[in-house]
Amino acid sequence: MSVDARQAVRWGAGVLAIALVAGGGGYWIGQRGGPASDDGSTAAGRKVLYWYDPMVPAEHYDNPNSLSSMGMKTIPRYANEPEGPNAAPGITIDPAARQNLGLRVATAEIGGLPSTFTATGTIDFNQRNVAVIQARTGGFVTRVYGRAPGDVIGAGAPIADVQLPEWGGAQAEFLAVRRLSKPELTAAARQRLRLMGMSEGLIAGVERSGQTNGTVTITSPIAGVIQTLDARAGVTLAQGQTLAQVTGIGTVWLNAAVPEAQAGMVKVGQRAMARLSAFPDESFTGRVIAILPTAQADSRTLTVRIELANRGGRLRPGMFSNVMLGDGGDQALLVPSEAVIRTGARTLVMLALPDGRYRPAEVRAGREGGGKTQIIAGLAPGEKVVASGQFLLDSEASLTGIPARALESGE
Repeated sequence: MSVDARQAVRWGAGVLAIALVAGGGGYWIGQRGGPASDDGSTAAGRKVLYWYDPMVPAEHYDNPNSLSSMGMKTIPRYANEPEGPNAAPGITIDPAARQNLGLRVATAEIGGLPSTFTATGTIDFNQRNVAVIQARTGGFVTRVYGRAPGDVIGAGAPIADVQLPEWGGAQAEFLAVRRLSKPELTAAARQRLRLMGMSEGLIAGVERSGQTNGTVTITSPIAGVIQTLDARAGVTLAQGQTLAQVTGIGTVWLNAAVPEAQAGMVKVGQRAMARLSAFPDESFTGRVIAILPTAQADSRTLTVRIELANRGGRLRPGMFSNVMLGDGGDQALLVPSEAVIRTGARTLVMLALPDGRYRPAEVRAGREGGGKTQIIAGLAPGEKVVASGQFLLDSEASLTGIPARALESGE
């Protein structure tokens, strides 16, 4: 193989594996009408002005066998190719070369960007559904009902029997006033019993039997889990002393750890779908009821509180869950995510211009989802971008100094 042939092979392998011809600040890639003859013409009759190396375009040569100062094989500059400061910037690619490169073009379109994402969390008690059971007046515990912390009880389940001497005295006064047959005094005495915490059923029983009942059975007003239990037989109680605390389990909270970068996609009232490893074939739907105001410094996450219905009490605090958050998303200008070039300093797309040229354009990108990226600025609906092979074109544009379309100007 001759030296010229070896140089030609080196040029083809080293520079994008295709022939590059400068065009208005870009390159013409591929063959443009066949090899040139010694008299400066091609098989298609196109006029060759000079030969040059795209790596050093200032050097011009008068024959096709020239080597540039970089030792590279020169290529022809044709008379009908745009050149100079008034030429439109861009890269023009021969159709055959374009097919060989596998360039794929997509259109920027308005569409809905899915904004769903998955986070992890744990089940917790609903701290808004808590009952504190107290002694309304001083007394002592006469009986307990075999309860313990952690027991699941129903609404109205007995906790303890408490003897309340003050209630017995107030009931005796009520019966004495009632015997006076003065409705006003009787009503006032009955109201006093209500204010002391006696139920209508207890008052009615005293009125019906004519006997005082200073022993009351303390019951749970809600169904749930006993969290604390201080009722023990023989214990003397002070007014307002807590006997037990019960947390309801009809609904539970799912505290999800949402990455800080995705916190803006979550809103109070938004629906959420949870899946637990304990029930792999089921999903549980709830809604976001709160976004806690403090971020976790170590994990850079925010806690999103989701309320879930707990039918049958199957969701137990401490269970691990995956939760899907988000919604259908708003309408936005979208391009394929693979078309976006992120350099670190800026974000670019490679425009496919109507005249068959390609030029980088700076854009401002937003959210991603479903293989699409939102373009906030720098691109208009209907413009076409290169979705495959754009990194090659961007490298060539950078090599020849083709400026990217500015984000502010859009030109």
